Amino acid sequence: MPDIRQAKILIIATNGFEQSELEVPRDELRAAGAEIHVATPDGRKIRGWDNTDWGRTVPADLRIADADLGRYDALVIPGGQINPDLLRVDESAMAVVRGFIDSGKPVAAICHGPWLLVEADAVRGRDVTSYHSIRRDLENAGANWLDAEVVVDDGIITSRSPKDLMPFVAKIIEEIGEGQHRRRASA
Repeated sequence: MPDIRQAKILIIATNGFEQSELEVPRDELRAAGAEIHVATPDGRKIRGWDNTDWGRTVPADLRIADADLGRYDALVIPGGQINPDLLRVDESAMAVVRGFIDSGKPVAAICHGPWLLVEADAVRGRDVTSYHSIRRDLENAGANWLDAEVVVDDGIITSRSPKDLMPFVAKIIEEIGEGQHRRRASA
């Protein structure tokens, strides 16, 4: 079982990520001892969305297309409406999501982030949660949607909104400790 202090975690995001949904997991997981890399489509800094307006920028460590999935123990997908909507049509981002799903490594998505799990056909038959406005999208993709602060199904961690960030981060740490899961591959 990997220890969080030896874990390497990849966060994928682009402009329009919900500010707290990237920064809180990044900072809390770093504080717990994990090495965190933020990957963006072009490897450049990105600007967040902070409640009702553009927020701060976050530096990138690499391009999503250059991420070596073998180096990482888990994937985190922040929400916001803009970020996951752009990433779910980005071929490199979807290749990363599918690669993590297929590997059995923990995948964590919050708010609208589960849209990428829908695109990867990774929610069919699974318990998940999300921001309430995409509930039907998840159900239409075959998920069992639950209204809970954090839901885990076979190493796939989902959460509803910024108010659930601390339980979300705690569950990421727990799932990394459990290691890889045996689960069906994405479509």
